[in-house]
Amino acid sequence: MANPDHLKMLQKGVDEWNAWRTKDVLGFTPDLSEANLSGANLSGANLRSARLSGANLSEANLSGAHLSEAKLSGANLSGADLREANLGGANLNEANLNEAYLRGATLIGAHLNGADLRGATLSGAHLDTATLIGATLDGATLDWATLTRANLSGAYLGAANLGGANLSGAYLGAANLVGATLSGAYLDGATLIGAHLDGANLSEANLFRADLSGTTSSRANLSGTDLSYASLADADITNADLTGCRIYGVSAWGLKLNDETKQQNLIISRSRDDSEITVDNIEVAQFIYLMLNNQKVREVIDTITSKVVLILGRFTDERKAVLDALRDELRKRNYLPILFDFDKPASRNADETITLLARMARFVVADISDAKSVLQELRAIVPELPSVPVQPVIIASQDEPGMFDFYRGFRSFLPVHRYDTPAQLLAELSDRVIKPSEAKVLELRAVSSAR
Repeated sequence: MANPDHLKMLQKGVDEWNAWRTKDVLGFTPDLSEANLSGANLSGANLRSARLSGANLSEANLSGAHLSEAKLSGANLSGADLREANLGGANLNEANLNEAYLRGATLIGAHLNGADLRGATLSGAHLDTATLIGATLDGATLDWATLTRANLSGAYLGAANLGGANLSGAYLGAANLVGATLSGAYLDGATLIGAHLDGANLSEANLFRADLSGTTSSRANLSGTDLSYASLADADITNADLTGCRIYGVSAWGLKLNDETKQQNLIISRSRDDSEITVDNIEVAQFIYLMLNNQKVREVIDTITSKVVLILGRFTDERKAVLDALRDELRKRNYLPILFDFDKPASRNADETITLLARMARFVVADISDAKSVLQELRAIVPELPSVPVQPVIIASQDEPGMFDFYRGFRSFLPVHRYDTPAQLLAELSDRVIKPSEAKVLELRAVSSAR
């Protein structure tokens, strides 16, 4: 119960109350617990560290009031005016802040576990490091509020307005943000493990290094979320559900995901008025969009598929001179030659790179002179890429490897061209390398079309 003397002093008005508190040299704690202050005008009142647990402050004017470290657990602040109030470190656990007005209020380090903030206005409020575990903020207005490192674990924020809010480093594990507005919000480094974001608006939000992971039984749910222009660089979406997300303009560099990440029907159209185009992989979505809508990208793809020639060989001093000359000659003939160095140790990355380059090539020229690694790579290229012609060449003084009997069974593998000198190879390049390769390209494509 409230101390009667303290309550009587407060009822004399804010000026007398503040003067009384200023004179206090012992720093006593005012006790207004369970006091009925409904509708009271306490604007600018010094209520620092006051005991207000269970007090009725509904519709009270507490604008600009000093409530730092105040004990307001279970208090009724519904409809209260708390704009610009200082509630730093205050205990508001289980408090009723339904429809309260907290624009510009300071709640740094405040405790709002289980508080009811439905429909509350917290625009521009400062909630840094505040604890809002299980708080109810459905429909609350938190646009441009600062919630850095705030704990919103299991909080209810359905249809809340958090546009432009700063939630950097905030903890929102299992939070309910269904239909919430987070456009332009800062969620970099935020934890959203198992959060419910279905139907939320995260357009232009910063989710750099955010943790949107979960388990297969408790996924972070982003189905139907608007992620247009959002930054997801280095974010973790392991096991997350992104089904039906709108992802036009999204930044998806370095995403962490797995086979259980749901990516079906991702919408890459610019607006809802455009024809809807969907893909099933967020990492390739931007490329697909550019391919469909950018003439220069289409020209690049046409160039790759029609002009690239992959040249394989060893980069020893003697062999590199031959490969360089071969590259220059192909360039003069309007090809786009790509040279791969097999003089370096092989690795998994090298194997993957050479296979990828071969898939992009019109045909492959493989100088197998002194080249053991090239022979190993041909075992992956020839059987796996039957539509890519391979033209082997070898200096005449060397014998063909015995394994070539295996390659001759593949339609894409051309007869070996032998040469005595680099000059002879270049002189015969058109008739003995390029023309057979081009003829084989047409033959293989005709076979593919006939299937």
